[in-house]
Amino acid sequence: MGILSGNPKEEPLHYGEVFDLWASLLAGNGMIAGYQTMINHAGDDDLKKLLAEAVELCQQEKKQVEEILKENGVGLPPAAPEPPQACLEDIPVGARTPDPAIAATLSVDIAAGLVAFSQAMGKSIREDVAMMYGQFHLQKAALGLKVLRLNKEKGWLVPPPLHLNKSGDC
Repeated sequence: MGILSGNPKEEPLHYGEVFDLWASLLAGNGMIAGYQTMINHAGDDDLKKLLAEAVELCQQEKKQVEEILKENGVGLPPAAPEPPQACLEDIPVGARTPDPAIAATLSVDIAAGLVAFSQAMGKSIREDVAMMYGQFHLQKAALGLKVLRLNKEKGWLVPPPLHLNKSGDC
């Protein structure tokens, strides 16, 4: 049997897997701190709940990725300290990030995460790494659907130009 047959956890990571794991952990660390800060700025309770869910999801992903990196002797990227909690009323109105902008940022992050996870899955030769990113992809897609629904319900969605089929035109 070759080096890439048997227990996936005993197989070496290739450089692309190491980079994807390290980069996704670095990005996740930034998102955790960013979403925690956004919770301070959010006024809408439904948006705060989705941000808290995003933080929890990122923390779960972080734990799994850190474990693989540590098992393989790879140093971990830096993580920002947890930002302090703040009262929305203490943030000056001109310095607040409005709820629609927070929701749009969350949507963009989710879309970028889906692409990154798909690429990581496609590059992986270790089945455990590919399956982990597949799990992350499914969870992020489910969160993305919740954020899309919230954006529609709150009137925050800014759609691209819509293609309307005009009757009578060929």
